Amino acid sequence: MDDTWNDYVIATYRLAGGGDWTKKAETIALGMTVGSWPGLSVERQAAFQRHAGRVVSVDAGLIRIAYPLANLTPDLPALLTCTFGKLSMDGKIRLIDLALPPRFTAVFPGPTCGVEGVRERLGIYGRPLLMSIFKSCVGLTLADLADGFFQQALGSVDLIKDDEIFFNDADAPFEQRLEACLQAAERARRETGQTVLYAINLTGPVHQLPEKARRAVQLGANALLINVLPYGFDLLQRLAEDPEITVPLVAHPALAGALYPSDDYGIAAPLLLGTLMRLAGADLVLFPSPYGGMALERSEALDLAGRLTDNDGLPHRRSLPVPSAGIHPGMVPHIMDDFGLDVVINAGGGIHGHPGGAAAGGRAFRAAIAASVAGVPLEEAAAESSDLRAALDQWGSGKARIPKEFPVA
Repeated sequence: MDDTWNDYVIATYRLAGGGDWTKKAETIALGMTVGSWPGLSVERQAAFQRHAGRVVSVDAGLIRIAYPLANLTPDLPALLTCTFGKLSMDGKIRLIDLALPPRFTAVFPGPTCGVEGVRERLGIYGRPLLMSIFKSCVGLTLADLADGFFQQALGSVDLIKDDEIFFNDADAPFEQRLEACLQAAERARRETGQTVLYAINLTGPVHQLPEKARRAVQLGANALLINVLPYGFDLLQRLAEDPEITVPLVAHPALAGALYPSDDYGIAAPLLLGTLMRLAGADLVLFPSPYGGMALERSEALDLAGRLTDNDGLPHRRSLPVPSAGIHPGMVPHIMDDFGLDVVINAGGGIHGHPGGAAAGGRAFRAAIAASVAGVPLEEAAAESSDLRAALDQWGSGKARIPKEFPVA
Protein backbone atom coordinates (compact mmCIF):
# COMPACT_ATOMS: atom_id res chain seq x y z
CA MET A 1 0.00 0.00 0.00
CA ASP A 2 1.27 3.50 -0.87
CA ASP A 3 2.62 5.34 2.20
CA THR A 4 0.11 8.09 1.47
CA TRP A 5 -2.58 5.78 2.76
CA ASN A 6 -0.91 4.36 5.89
CA ASP A 7 -3.57 5.96 8.06
CA TYR A 8 -6.53 4.86 5.96
CA VAL A 9 -8.60 1.80 5.17
CA ILE A 10 -9.26 1.71 1.43
CA ALA A 11 -12.56 0.16 0.36
CA THR A 12 -13.20 -0.99 -3.19
CA TYR A 13 -16.83 -0.98 -4.36
CA ARG A 14 -18.58 -2.02 -7.53
CA LEU A 15 -21.67 -0.01 -8.51
CA ALA A 16 -24.20 -1.04 -11.11
CA GLY A 17 -26.04 1.26 -13.48
CA GLY A 18 -24.69 4.51 -14.80
CA GLY A 19 -24.35 8.19 -13.98
CA ASP A 20 -21.65 10.50 -12.73
CA TRP A 21 -19.35 8.01 -10.95
CA THR A 22 -16.99 10.69 -9.66
CA LYS A 23 -19.80 12.64 -8.04
CA LYS A 24 -21.17 9.39 -6.57
CA ALA A 25 -17.74 8.53 -5.14
CA GLU A 26 -17.40 11.98 -3.57
CA THR A 27 -20.87 11.66 -2.05
CA ILE A 28 -19.98 8.29 -0.53
CA ALA A 29 -16.65 9.54 0.84
CA LEU A 30 -18.33 12.37 2.74
CA GLY A 31 -21.62 10.64 3.50
CA MET A 32 -19.88 7.69 5.16
CA THR A 33 -17.67 9.98 7.27
CA VAL A 34 -18.26 13.63 8.17
CA GLY A 35 -21.32 14.42 6.05
CA SER A 36 -22.08 17.93 4.79
CA TRP A 37 -21.71 20.85 7.22
CA PRO A 38 -22.24 24.16 5.37
CA GLY A 39 -21.16 27.37 7.05
CA LEU A 40 -18.37 25.90 9.16
CA SER A 41 -15.47 28.09 10.16
CA VAL A 42 -12.09 27.51 8.55
CA GLU A 43 -10.80 26.05 11.81
CA ARG A 44 -13.69 23.58 12.08
CA GLN A 45 -13.30 22.58 8.44
CA ALA A 46 -9.64 21.78 9.05
CA ALA A 47 -10.54 19.63 12.06
CA PHE A 48 -13.13 17.75 10.01
CA GLN A 49 -10.55 16.86 7.34
CA ARG A 50 -8.92 14.47 9.79
CA HIS A 51 -12.11 12.37 9.72
CA ALA A 52 -13.27 12.90 6.14
CA GLY A 53 -13.23 10.12 3.58
CA ARG A 54 -11.23 10.62 0.39
CA VAL A 55 -11.77 9.37 -3.15
CA VAL A 56 -8.76 7.29 -4.22
CA SER A 57 -9.83 6.31 -7.72
CA VAL A 58 -12.83 6.05 -10.03
CA ASP A 59 -12.90 3.58 -12.90
CA ALA A 60 -16.44 3.59 -14.26
CA GLY A 61 -18.47 1.66 -11.69
CA LEU A 62 -15.41 0.53 -9.71
CA ILE A 63 -14.56 3.10 -7.06
CA ARG A 64 -12.08 3.21 -4.18
CA ILE A 65 -12.64 5.28 -1.04
CA ALA A 66 -10.16 5.86 1.79
CA TYR A 67 -11.52 6.00 5.34
CA PRO A 68 -9.36 7.45 8.13
CA LEU A 69 -8.26 5.11 10.90
CA ALA A 70 -9.15 7.99 13.21
CA ASN A 71 -12.81 6.99 12.69
CA LEU A 72 -12.31 3.36 13.77
CA THR A 73 -11.73 1.20 16.78
CA PRO A 74 -9.78 -2.05 16.27
CA ASP A 75 -12.70 -4.42 15.73
CA LEU A 76 -14.59 -5.74 12.73
CA PRO A 77 -18.02 -4.34 13.68
CA ALA A 78 -16.47 -0.86 13.52
CA LEU A 79 -14.67 -1.64 10.25
CA LEU A 80 -17.77 -2.98 8.51
CA THR A 81 -20.09 -0.27 9.81
CA CYS A 82 -17.76 2.55 8.79
CA THR A 83 -17.04 1.16 5.32
CA PHE A 84 -20.33 -0.46 4.33
CA GLY A 85 -22.96 0.07 7.04
CA LYS A 86 -25.65 2.37 5.70
CA LEU A 87 -24.00 2.33 2.26
CA SER A 88 -25.03 -1.31 1.83
CA MET A 89 -28.65 -0.08 1.59
CA ASP A 90 -27.91 2.51 -1.11
CA GLY A 91 -29.00 0.61 -4.22
CA LYS A 92 -26.82 -1.71 -6.25
CA ILE A 93 -23.45 -1.48 -4.52
CA ARG A 94 -21.10 -4.29 -3.56
CA LEU A 95 -18.08 -4.23 -1.24
CA ILE A 96 -15.33 -5.98 -3.19
CA ASP A 97 -12.33 -5.57 -0.92
CA LEU A 98 -10.68 -3.70 1.95
CA ALA A 99 -7.00 -2.75 1.93
CA LEU A 100 -5.99 -2.59 5.57
CA PRO A 101 -2.87 -0.78 6.80
CA PRO A 102 -0.43 -2.80 8.95
CA ARG A 103 -0.93 -0.75 12.07
CA PHE A 104 -4.63 -1.59 11.95
CA THR A 105 -4.28 -5.32 11.28
CA ALA A 106 -1.53 -5.69 13.88
CA VAL A 107 -3.98 -5.27 16.76
CA PHE A 108 -6.09 -8.25 15.69
CA PRO A 109 -5.31 -11.70 17.12
CA GLY A 110 -5.37 -13.84 14.01
CA PRO A 111 -5.52 -17.61 14.49
CA THR A 112 -4.38 -19.01 17.83
CA CYS A 113 -3.11 -22.24 16.27
CA GLY A 114 -3.22 -21.75 12.51
CA VAL A 115 -2.11 -24.31 9.95
CA GLU A 116 1.06 -25.24 11.80
CA GLY A 117 -0.59 -25.41 15.21
CA VAL A 118 -3.42 -27.68 14.05
CA ARG A 119 -0.94 -29.98 12.32
CA GLU A 120 1.22 -30.07 15.44
CA ARG A 121 -1.74 -31.08 17.62
CA LEU A 122 -2.56 -33.91 15.24
CA GLY A 123 1.04 -34.85 14.46
CA ILE A 124 0.21 -34.84 10.74
CA TYR A 125 2.32 -33.24 8.01
CA GLY A 126 2.67 -33.55 4.27
CA ARG A 127 -0.96 -34.30 3.42
CA PRO A 128 -4.41 -32.67 3.50
CA LEU A 129 -6.40 -33.16 6.68
CA LEU A 130 -9.74 -34.98 6.67
CA MET A 131 -12.82 -33.74 8.49
CA SER A 132 -16.08 -35.61 8.99
CA ILE A 133 -19.39 -33.81 9.38
CA PHE A 134 -21.42 -35.25 12.23
CA LYS A 135 -25.21 -34.91 11.87
CA SER A 136 -25.54 -34.95 15.62
CA CYS A 137 -28.68 -32.81 15.93
CA VAL A 138 -31.38 -35.35 15.14
CA GLY A 139 -32.54 -36.37 18.61
CA LEU A 140 -30.02 -39.15 19.17
CA THR A 141 -29.28 -40.37 22.67
CA LEU A 142 -25.83 -39.83 24.11
CA ALA A 143 -25.06 -43.51 23.55
CA ASP A 144 -26.08 -43.27 19.89
CA LEU A 145 -24.06 -40.09 19.44
CA ALA A 146 -20.99 -41.70 20.99
CA ASP A 147 -21.34 -44.75 18.74
CA GLY A 148 -21.74 -42.60 15.63
CA PHE A 149 -18.72 -40.56 16.62
CA PHE A 150 -16.71 -43.74 17.25
CA GLN A 151 -17.53 -45.11 13.79
CA GLN A 152 -16.29 -41.94 12.13
CA ALA A 153 -13.13 -41.89 14.23
CA LEU A 154 -12.45 -45.51 13.29
CA GLY A 155 -12.26 -44.33 9.70
CA SER A 156 -9.10 -42.41 10.63
CA VAL A 157 -10.51 -38.94 10.08
CA ASP A 158 -8.53 -36.12 11.64
CA LEU A 159 -11.38 -33.89 12.75
CA ILE A 160 -15.07 -34.39 13.48
CA LYS A 161 -17.38 -31.41 13.77
CA ASP A 162 -20.86 -31.03 15.17
CA ASP A 163 -23.58 -29.92 12.81
CA GLU A 164 -23.88 -26.14 12.91
CA ILE A 165 -27.62 -26.31 13.67
CA PHE A 166 -27.12 -28.28 16.89
CA PHE A 167 -28.68 -25.70 19.23
CA ASN A 168 -31.42 -27.55 21.09
CA ASP A 169 -29.32 -30.14 22.90
CA ALA A 170 -31.83 -31.36 25.49
CA ASP A 171 -31.15 -34.97 24.43
CA ALA A 172 -27.39 -34.48 24.52
CA PRO A 173 -26.40 -31.55 26.74
CA PHE A 174 -23.19 -29.76 25.82
CA GLU A 175 -20.92 -30.97 28.61
CA GLN A 176 -22.25 -34.54 28.52
CA ARG A 177 -21.92 -34.65 24.74
CA LEU A 178 -18.37 -33.37 24.97
CA GLU A 179 -17.44 -36.04 27.51
CA ALA A 180 -19.10 -38.86 25.54
CA CYS A 181 -17.48 -37.89 22.23
CA LEU A 182 -14.04 -37.40 23.75
CA GLN A 183 -14.30 -40.85 25.30
CA ALA A 184 -15.28 -42.27 21.91
CA ALA A 185 -12.31 -40.50 20.33
CA GLU A 186 -9.98 -42.09 22.88
CA ARG A 187 -11.46 -45.54 22.21
CA ALA A 188 -10.83 -45.08 18.51
CA ARG A 189 -7.31 -43.77 19.13
CA ARG A 190 -6.43 -46.98 20.94
CA GLU A 191 -7.41 -48.88 17.78
CA THR A 192 -6.12 -46.54 15.08
CA GLY A 193 -3.29 -44.77 16.89
CA GLN A 194 -4.65 -41.46 15.61
CA THR A 195 -5.75 -38.35 17.47
CA VAL A 196 -9.12 -36.84 16.50
CA LEU A 197 -10.10 -33.23 17.13
CA TYR A 198 -13.78 -32.73 17.98
CA ALA A 199 -15.23 -29.31 17.09
CA ILE A 200 -18.24 -29.07 19.39
CA ASN A 201 -20.80 -26.42 18.45
CA LEU A 202 -20.59 -23.42 20.78
CA THR A 203 -24.12 -22.09 21.23
CA GLY A 204 -26.20 -20.04 23.64
CA PRO A 205 -26.70 -16.36 24.48
CA VAL A 206 -23.70 -14.56 23.08
CA HIS A 207 -22.70 -12.96 26.40
CA GLN A 208 -22.31 -16.43 27.91
CA LEU A 209 -20.18 -17.95 25.17
CA PRO A 210 -16.67 -16.89 26.25
CA GLU A 211 -17.21 -18.47 29.67
CA LYS A 212 -18.81 -21.54 28.09
CA ALA A 213 -15.79 -21.88 25.79
CA ARG A 214 -13.38 -21.58 28.71
CA ARG A 215 -15.33 -24.24 30.59
CA ALA A 216 -15.26 -26.54 27.55
CA VAL A 217 -11.48 -26.23 27.29
CA GLN A 218 -11.16 -27.02 30.99
CA LEU A 219 -13.20 -30.18 30.38
CA GLY A 220 -10.89 -31.28 27.57
CA ALA A 221 -12.41 -29.77 24.44
CA ASN A 222 -9.79 -29.73 21.68
CA ALA A 223 -11.68 -27.60 19.11
CA LEU A 224 -14.74 -25.34 18.96
CA LEU A 225 -17.22 -24.71 16.13
CA ILE A 226 -18.48 -21.13 15.83
CA ASN A 227 -21.33 -19.80 13.65
CA VAL A 228 -19.39 -16.59 13.19
CA LEU A 229 -21.74 -14.45 11.11
CA PRO A 230 -24.93 -14.98 13.17
CA TYR A 231 -23.03 -14.33 16.40
CA GLY A 232 -20.72 -11.65 14.99
CA PHE A 233 -17.05 -11.32 14.14
CA ASP A 234 -16.47 -9.67 17.49
CA LEU A 235 -17.26 -12.91 19.34
CA LEU A 236 -14.68 -14.78 17.27
CA GLN A 237 -12.11 -12.09 18.00
CA ARG A 238 -12.82 -12.23 21.77
CA LEU A 239 -12.47 -16.03 21.79
CA ALA A 240 -9.21 -15.88 19.84
CA GLU A 241 -7.81 -13.24 22.19
CA ASP A 242 -8.72 -15.16 25.35
CA PRO A 243 -5.55 -16.73 26.84
CA GLU A 244 -7.60 -19.57 28.33
CA ILE A 245 -9.11 -20.61 24.98
CA THR A 246 -6.15 -22.32 23.37
CA VAL A 247 -7.89 -24.74 20.98
CA PRO A 248 -8.54 -24.38 17.23
CA LEU A 249 -11.59 -22.30 16.35
CA VAL A 250 -13.56 -23.67 13.39
CA ALA A 251 -15.59 -20.97 11.60
CA HIS A 252 -18.81 -22.06 9.92
CA PRO A 253 -20.14 -19.82 7.08
CA ALA A 254 -23.82 -19.98 8.12
CA LEU A 255 -25.64 -16.86 6.85
CA ALA A 256 -22.85 -16.02 4.38
CA GLY A 257 -25.19 -16.72 1.46
CA ALA A 258 -27.19 -13.66 2.45
CA LEU A 259 -24.10 -11.55 1.86
CA TYR A 260 -21.86 -12.74 -0.99
CA PRO A 261 -23.70 -14.41 -3.97
CA SER A 262 -25.06 -11.35 -5.78
CA ASP A 263 -22.95 -9.45 -8.30
CA ASP A 264 -24.73 -6.22 -7.35
CA TYR A 265 -25.05 -6.38 -3.56
CA GLY A 266 -23.32 -7.63 -0.43
CA ILE A 267 -19.71 -8.44 0.37
CA ALA A 268 -17.38 -10.49 -1.81
CA ALA A 269 -16.73 -13.99 -0.43
CA PRO A 270 -12.91 -13.76 -0.40
CA LEU A 271 -13.13 -10.71 1.88
CA LEU A 272 -16.00 -11.98 4.03
CA LEU A 273 -14.85 -15.57 4.55
CA GLY A 274 -11.15 -15.11 3.87
CA THR A 275 -9.56 -11.88 5.07
CA LEU A 276 -12.01 -11.08 7.86
CA MET A 277 -12.22 -14.62 9.26
CA ARG A 278 -8.44 -14.91 9.47
CA LEU A 279 -8.10 -11.44 10.96
CA ALA A 280 -10.63 -12.22 13.69
CA GLY A 281 -8.94 -15.48 14.63
CA ALA A 282 -10.42 -18.47 12.78
CA ASP A 283 -8.04 -21.43 12.63
CA LEU A 284 -10.18 -23.30 10.09
CA VAL A 285 -12.74 -21.70 7.77
CA LEU A 286 -15.50 -23.61 6.01
CA PHE A 287 -16.78 -22.25 2.70
CA PRO A 288 -18.66 -23.67 -0.31
CA SER A 289 -16.41 -25.74 -2.54
CA PRO A 290 -16.27 -25.04 -6.29
CA TYR A 291 -17.77 -28.50 -6.91
CA GLY A 292 -20.93 -29.03 -4.83
CA GLY A 293 -24.56 -28.00 -5.09
CA MET A 294 -23.82 -24.67 -3.34
CA ALA A 295 -20.68 -24.15 -5.42
CA LEU A 296 -18.61 -21.00 -5.13
CA GLU A 297 -17.11 -19.85 -8.42
CA ARG A 298 -13.66 -21.44 -8.69
CA SER A 299 -11.64 -18.23 -8.96
CA GLU A 300 -13.39 -16.83 -5.90
CA ALA A 301 -12.78 -20.04 -3.93
CA LEU A 302 -9.09 -19.96 -4.81
CA ASP A 303 -8.83 -16.27 -3.92
CA LEU A 304 -10.57 -16.97 -0.60
CA ALA A 305 -8.22 -19.85 0.21
CA GLY A 306 -5.23 -17.73 -0.73
CA ARG A 307 -6.24 -15.04 1.74
CA LEU A 308 -6.32 -17.69 4.45
CA THR A 309 -2.97 -19.26 3.62
CA ASP A 310 -0.74 -16.68 1.93
CA ASN A 311 2.19 -15.39 3.95
CA ASP A 312 2.45 -12.17 1.95
CA GLY A 313 -0.91 -10.80 3.08
CA LEU A 314 -1.83 -10.57 6.74
CA PRO A 315 0.96 -10.89 9.33
CA HIS A 316 -0.97 -13.48 11.34
CA ARG A 317 -0.75 -17.26 11.40
CA ARG A 318 -2.30 -18.94 8.39
CA SER A 319 -5.80 -20.43 8.56
CA LEU A 320 -6.80 -23.76 7.06
CA PRO A 321 -9.28 -23.56 4.15
CA VAL A 322 -12.13 -26.08 4.32
CA PRO A 323 -13.97 -26.23 0.96
CA SER A 324 -17.22 -28.01 1.74
CA ALA A 325 -20.43 -29.49 0.35
CA GLY A 326 -20.78 -32.36 -2.08
CA ILE A 327 -17.33 -33.87 -1.49
CA HIS A 328 -16.63 -37.57 -2.15
CA PRO A 329 -13.33 -39.53 -2.39
CA GLY A 330 -13.16 -39.24 -6.18
CA MET A 331 -12.76 -35.46 -5.80
CA VAL A 332 -9.60 -35.63 -3.70
CA PRO A 333 -7.14 -35.17 -6.61
CA HIS A 334 -9.14 -32.17 -7.87
CA ILE A 335 -9.19 -30.58 -4.38
CA MET A 336 -5.44 -31.03 -4.05
CA ASP A 337 -4.84 -29.62 -7.53
CA ASP A 338 -6.84 -26.54 -6.58
CA PHE A 339 -5.86 -26.03 -2.94
CA GLY A 340 -2.59 -27.89 -2.38
CA LEU A 341 -1.64 -29.79 0.78
CA ASP A 342 -2.72 -27.22 3.36
CA VAL A 343 -6.42 -27.88 3.01
CA VAL A 344 -9.05 -29.76 4.99
CA ILE A 345 -11.12 -32.20 2.95
CA ASN A 346 -14.55 -32.00 4.56
CA ALA A 347 -17.17 -34.66 3.91
CA GLY A 348 -20.63 -35.55 5.14
CA GLY A 349 -22.46 -37.74 2.65
CA GLY A 350 -19.14 -38.88 1.18
CA ILE A 351 -18.42 -40.57 4.51
CA HIS A 352 -21.83 -41.46 5.91
CA GLY A 353 -23.22 -42.48 2.52
CA HIS A 354 -20.47 -45.01 1.82
CA PRO A 355 -21.91 -48.51 1.23
CA GLY A 356 -19.74 -49.86 4.04
CA GLY A 357 -20.72 -47.21 6.58
CA ALA A 358 -18.94 -44.23 8.12
CA ALA A 359 -15.71 -46.03 9.08
CA ALA A 360 -15.34 -47.36 5.53
CA GLY A 361 -16.10 -43.88 4.19
CA GLY A 362 -13.27 -42.40 6.21
CA ARG A 363 -10.87 -45.11 5.07
CA ALA A 364 -11.84 -44.50 1.45
CA PHE A 365 -10.92 -40.84 1.79
CA ARG A 366 -7.65 -41.67 3.51
CA ALA A 367 -6.77 -44.06 0.69
CA ALA A 368 -7.61 -41.38 -1.87
CA ILE A 369 -5.49 -38.81 -0.01
CA ALA A 370 -2.51 -41.18 0.27
CA ALA A 371 -2.74 -42.03 -3.43
CA SER A 372 -3.02 -38.41 -4.48
CA VAL A 373 -0.04 -37.34 -2.36
CA ALA A 374 1.99 -40.16 -3.96
CA GLY A 375 0.80 -39.26 -7.46
CA VAL A 376 -1.01 -42.59 -7.91
CA PRO A 377 -4.26 -42.56 -9.95
CA LEU A 378 -7.30 -43.41 -7.82
CA GLU A 379 -8.32 -46.29 -10.07
CA GLU A 380 -4.93 -47.85 -9.50
CA ALA A 381 -5.08 -47.22 -5.73
CA ALA A 382 -8.56 -48.76 -5.59
CA ALA A 383 -7.04 -52.14 -6.45
CA GLU A 384 -5.44 -52.07 -3.00
CA SER A 385 -8.41 -50.54 -1.11
CA SER A 386 -11.85 -52.12 -1.24
CA ASP A 387 -13.24 -49.06 0.58
CA LEU A 388 -11.95 -46.71 -2.11
CA ARG A 389 -13.16 -49.09 -4.82
CA ALA A 390 -16.69 -49.01 -3.38
CA ALA A 391 -16.62 -45.20 -3.19
CA LEU A 392 -15.49 -44.83 -6.80
CA ASP A 393 -18.13 -47.30 -7.93
CA GLN A 394 -20.78 -45.23 -6.15
CA TRP A 395 -19.67 -41.67 -7.00
CA GLY A 396 -17.01 -41.94 -9.68
CA SER A 397 -13.78 -39.98 -9.84
CA GLY A 398 -15.04 -36.68 -11.21
CA LYS A 399 -16.63 -33.62 -9.66
CA ALA A 400 -20.22 -34.87 -9.53
CA ARG A 401 -21.72 -33.82 -6.23
CA ILE A 402 -23.15 -35.97 -3.45
CA PRO A 403 -26.95 -36.33 -3.70
CA LYS A 404 -28.81 -34.01 -1.34
CA GLU A 405 -30.35 -36.84 0.67
CA PHE A 406 -26.99 -37.25 2.36
CA PRO A 407 -25.79 -34.76 5.00
CA VAL A 408 -23.27 -32.53 3.28
CA ALA A 409 -23.25 -29.24 5.21
